[in-house]
Parts: sequence; C-alpha cells; structure tokens
Amino acid sequence: MVALDINEQRLSAGTWLSKVKGATGPLVGLLALCVFLSFSTDAFLSVRNGLNILDQITVLGIMAVGMTFVILIGGIDLSVGSVLALAMMVMGWTANIAGLPLAVGIALGLIASGISGLIVGLLVTQFKVPAFIATLAMMSAARGVANMITDGQQIVGFPDWFMMLAIDRHFGVLTATVFLMLAVVLVAWLFLHFRSEGRMLYAVGGNPEVARLAGINVKLVTISVYVASAVLAGLAGIVLAARLDSVQPSSGFGYELDTIAAVVIGGTSLSGGAGGIGGTLIGVLIIGVLRNGLNLLNVSPFLQQVIIGIVIVLAVGAETIRRRRA
Repeated sequence: MVALDINEQRLSAGTWLSKVKGATGPLVGLLALCVFLSFSTDAFLSVRNGLNILDQITVLGIMAVGMTFVILIGGIDLSVGSVLALAMMVMGWTANIAGLPLAVGIALGLIASGISGLIVGLLVTQFKVPAFIATLAMMSAARGVANMITDGQQIVGFPDWFMMLAIDRHFGVLTATVFLMLAVVLVAWLFLHFRSEGRMLYAVGGNPEVARLAGINVKLVTISVYVASAVLAGLAGIVLAARLDSVQPSSGFGYELDTIAAVVIGGTSLSGGAGGIGGTLIGVLIIGVLRNGLNLLNVSPFLQQVIIGIVIVLAVGAETIRRRRA
C-alpha cells in the first residue's frame, strides 16, 4: 500500500511537472517579446496600451478556447471565422430588420452557430468526412449564408447598452467583453482540470480507439466539441459586433488562422492529447502583443503576416523537438 501511494504521488507530480514544462516555453517567449518591445518603443510599456491589448484579444481569446478543445481531440476547425460572421448577421438581421429584441437576436445567433457545429460534428462522426474537409465545407457554406441574409450588405447601429459592453471600463480597468473572455477561459480551465468530461478530451486525442474501449462515447465527445467550438465562435462574433457597433458578412475573414496559431503557439499538440487552456491564453497574448508591437513600430501589415507565419513555424518546431526529447 505504501509503495502504491508513493507511485501515485510520483505519477501525479510527473503529470503536473509535464504541464508546467509545456507552458514554460510560450511564457518565456511572451516575456522576452514584452522586454524587446519595451525597449523598442516608449508607448508599449504603459497601462493604457496594456488595456488596449486586452480589448483587442477578446475575440481571439474566446475563439481560441473552442479551438483548444477541437485540437485536443486531434481535430481541426477551419470554419470558426465564417461561423462568427454567420452569428453576427443572424443577430443583426433579427434585431435591426425583423425588429425583435437584441437579446433574442443574440440567442438566435448562438443557436445558428451551434447548428453549424452540429453539422460538422455529424459529418465527421457519422459520415466519416475528415475534419479538414468538413470544416472547410462549413467555412464556405456559413460565409455564403451570412452574405445571403442581407445580400452582402452590412448592418449598422445597435442599442447604446450593447456598444457600451466593449467601451465602458468597470472599476476603471476592464470592459465587460474582457470580463466575458476571462470567464470563458476560467470555466474552460476548470472543465479540463476538474471534470471527467474534460479529461475525456485528452483520452480521445491520445488514442480514440483506446478511449472507446475504455467506455468513452467518442462520437458524442467529438460532436460536443465541434458544437462548443462553433458556439464560442458565435459568442466571439457577438463581442466583435459590440466593438464595431455593426455587423458585416466579411467579418472574421482569416480569423481561423490566428486562432489555430494561438493554440499551437500555446503548446497544444496538433496531433491531439496534449496541451491546455493556460498555454492557449499565453498564445493569445503572444499574438496580441506581437500585433500591437508591430503596429507601434509601424511595420507593414503585409510584413506582419510574414512574421506571424515565422512565429507559427518556430512554435511548431519547438513543440516537435520537446516531444521527441520527452
């Protein structure tokens, strides 16, 4: 019994040590980036700029949580940017054209995004369509429906209280949208660490067949994950609408790449079964700080895309080397 207890303690300590090591690399990279930008520009190291960075990463942060779930099970979701636009257009049409309360529009937008995720999940599990193809198809379909709702036209103007969610700073520090992002991150972290359903994601990502033999309903887990990712993309669209005080079907274009990049930079393995919300949050901050710093340095937006691409490659390479050593 004593030997068994000691082995369990060693296993638990090893697991936590592995998680700490997995998050160390991205955290060191974030700190190094902040130090470099602090010396490169006077405007970076200020409270106002820090708050601006938090405001700018709210949409990416919420989407990245859902993408973390998807990548943890060994999947991929290329449709999140289009689903974001779909949720925005459904909300805007319901509230501004149909004349229903904005709360109803928000609910319908989230339902539309959830249905998109459900379709993807069914394609992957029931029809055995590869996740890459299923989400690529949904990326096109959701964008098309978003354009069809208003024939490609944007919708402008929402109630003042809605816009104030992204402007009014509570306690003089954070906006409601930032609080929402932090709440989503916290709930997701608690889910992965303290719920058996959260641990199922790691099991499915590690080996789906072994997870199935262990009694886990792999199909249900997969469908639930894609629905969660889509709903969080829709929620991010609501946040973006509050920031812009408008909705347009072209919103979210290219967001799927930033979202995947943030998750991968945060240390979540593209092969599934390894990673977590803490690393994803660091990855989101790295993307946000990098874009903010490059703007302060007046770097061309086109060159910024090249730099972000190089950072992604370096992050994936570092993760691959770390796994080989482990």
